[in-house]
Amino acid sequence: MLTMENIFSEISQNGGSTPCRKVNEIASRFPEKVAFRDKRFGIWSEISYQSFWEQAQWVGCALNYFGVDRFDKAAVHSENRPEWIIADIGIQSIRAITVGLYPTNPPSEVKYLLGHSESKILFAEDQEQVDKALEVKDELPNLQKIIYFEDRGVVGYKDEVLMSWEEFLSIGKEELEKNNSFVTSRMEEIETSDVACLIYTSGTTGAPKGSMISHGNLEWCGSIIPKLSFTPGISNPEFLSYLPICHIFGRLIDIIVAIHVMGTINFAESIDTVQRDLAEVQPSMFPAVPRILERMHAGTLVRMKDASRLKKALFGLASKLGNFSANRRLEFGDNDLLAKATNFIAQVICFRALKKKLGLLNVDNAVSGAAPISPEILKFFMNMGVPIYEGYGMTENSAVATGNKPGSVKLGTVGVPQPDVEIKLADDGEILVRHPGVFLGYYKNEEATKETIDQDGWLYTGDVGEYDGEFLKIIDRKKDIIITSGGKNVSPSEIENNLKTSPYIKEAIVIGDDRKFLACLIGIEYDIVSNWALRKNIPHTTYRNLSENEEVQKLIWNEILKANKLTSTLEIRKFRMITKELDHEDGDLTATQKAKRNVIMEKFSDLIEEMYK
Repeated sequence: MLTMENIFSEISQNGGSTPCRKVNEIASRFPEKVAFRDKRFGIWSEISYQSFWEQAQWVGCALNYFGVDRFDKAAVHSENRPEWIIADIGIQSIRAITVGLYPTNPPSEVKYLLGHSESKILFAEDQEQVDKALEVKDELPNLQKIIYFEDRGVVGYKDEVLMSWEEFLSIGKEELEKNNSFVTSRMEEIETSDVACLIYTSGTTGAPKGSMISHGNLEWCGSIIPKLSFTPGISNPEFLSYLPICHIFGRLIDIIVAIHVMGTINFAESIDTVQRDLAEVQPSMFPAVPRILERMHAGTLVRMKDASRLKKALFGLASKLGNFSANRRLEFGDNDLLAKATNFIAQVICFRALKKKLGLLNVDNAVSGAAPISPEILKFFMNMGVPIYEGYGMTENSAVATGNKPGSVKLGTVGVPQPDVEIKLADDGEILVRHPGVFLGYYKNEEATKETIDQDGWLYTGDVGEYDGEFLKIIDRKKDIIITSGGKNVSPSEIENNLKTSPYIKEAIVIGDDRKFLACLIGIEYDIVSNWALRKNIPHTTYRNLSENEEVQKLIWNEILKANKLTSTLEIRKFRMITKELDHEDGDLTATQKAKRNVIMEKFSDLIEEMYK
């Protein structure tokens, strides 16, 4: 079997491949290599690369049987699981286009996404997703078949549009036996300009737009893997798949990086078991979004409050040593001997056991992306001996733009340009990106495409940034920057991220546009605040009455005062509690769990006006 050094050398020499060709190659060279581990009912099962490619070919043949031709669309609506990626590779291998849906998409969004993309086939995970599609299928004239992965609850349905995954694969198997070169010959036709997948943006300000990601984009991403900021030092390519594959970040890690390095993708049993599965798998690469890291940070601090005196003392001592070590590494680099010595002691007395519990013991590289994160959260993990390299990218540039990297980290920034990436700032500070991974444009939206990519190929990101030396710092989304009535420009995301370093605060929306001072709406981290309330003998039954409790509000105000000390701009002077948990189905959050600022401000306008009376 090849070492990681061999694999990186091959990529450097041969370049990247579109994923379906890479899977075919690995299946030919290393057929028994484990591609997937999937946990069902507490038991792990394995799928080899040979079986992966065989099933992907069956998918391609079955799609062709049902009339899916070149450039037609097929959608996947499911949690992460082997069938998701098998379907994706099968779709792309016949020059068709994959459309990913989030498991949380409600029927109205399912209707929009399937209708806008003109998808002919839908792969649906289970009864929940099948029911959503059936509810709107009469308004989707292009939809011909719904293939379900799990038959529980669906078996009794009589609709002719439905078919099980097993039956679909059996048709594909028969078709492949009739023409065993169909998929490979179609795959050879693929051109770099062909659209591989449509990735719909989260739609914080309007209907989601379908970003056209080409095979050429994916090939380029594969080609730079050895030089990416978060790939050096991978010793054993074990991945835990939990970031949504329909999101560009999840796709970059699970389908581009993992497959190119011939990795094994372990699938979490469910989104609720990610922490437990992390501890069991102990992956070597850990891609994360801020919400996951914030939850880990908050959970660790709360557990320490309930720990024995000895454990508290050891954690406190290890944290001081870890902080000293992290500061040395930031100033003098990763090879500083004093930093290594103090980190070793911290690991022995506390952090090794804590990292094992969190599933981070074997992590060679960890990366945070998809949304801004507070430097305080990153420093917490760095103190623990798990440096998490914050990076920057977006759907429209295939999630590749900048990144911090080993030996070159500046907290509070998103690092330096990735290899072969050009970055410049427009006159108003907007970040512009240019490289071969920039998308083709928005599907059926030429006007938005022209607004986003100029004639010279520069992508206008909509983010405002500035340089801190060679490191790029994101100020905020251009449309979100607050201008107070006194003319002060304020980045709400900086303040919101500082607020969310508190284990008690889950959501924070800063208000202040054309106002005399800044205020904010706060959503609590219910489980953690509930635990705090129980220890204080504060009775509560619902999210609302816990949020409205006077003692809880005092707790939150003290957390706001702490965050005010960290901010580089104006302080928060007033706040109100959001009395319900924000929810995607209620329209409060995007599918990627980003708060829809305008929706929330309108929904809770009475609370906002109350603060400014």
